[in-house]
Amino acid sequence: MKNNNDTICCVVVLIRENIQSVNLQQQVLRTDVSGMPLEWIGYQDAVRLIALEQVSYALGRSLYRIHGGINALSGTQSVIEVNAIIATWGHHPHKILFADSYVPPLSNKALFRRDQSLCLYCGKQFPNFKLSRDHVKPLSQGGKDKWANVVSACKRCNNYKAGRTPEQAGIQLLAIPFSPTHAEYVYLQGRQILADQMDFLLAHFPRNSVLRKRVEQGQDLLA
Repeated sequence: MKNNNDTICCVVVLIRENIQSVNLQQQVLRTDVSGMPLEWIGYQDAVRLIALEQVSYALGRSLYRIHGGINALSGTQSVIEVNAIIATWGHHPHKILFADSYVPPLSNKALFRRDQSLCLYCGKQFPNFKLSRDHVKPLSQGGKDKWANVVSACKRCNNYKAGRTPEQAGIQLLAIPFSPTHAEYVYLQGRQILADQMDFLLAHFPRNSVLRKRVEQGQDLLA
């Protein structure tokens, strides 16, 4: 393990010194060995997984070509290629749930992206700090804090609606809230998603997915 760790440390230092024009913020899509999307990782984590031989196969374009140290015996320099998608050995522990009852964790960041940073009452677009999580059926009336009962709302509309349903407040809900699938949730967590990564994720979206339709129409995720 000592040699592997030494190699990883060397690679991370050298990429910072030698690659100036590459966007080091570009994320790598990690999947399990069956192709189930798992998460987004940075180049350091991708390099570590490759160096530790935990990657089964890679897909998509080459994002980074990283040069490491010189082998004392052969005199050759080690090179690690990092692709847009890497599949690691093993399976996600909750894979059996993804097709049926699995519900991703609810967060405001993912919620606002699901709703395209729109207030679903007035229809205007807002930066995240001007949005809030509104419960369509208020908690005070027995509503739940879950995907199917929450929408993005500007603070003005949220304050006006208060502890009422849209019907009670006399306002219209512009879209029906929904719970994303696991693959859709991974999509909502991404940033600067590349075309080959998006094509891979789309293959795991339901055919009638709202998010699929948006992607196919060329609508990008907002910050």
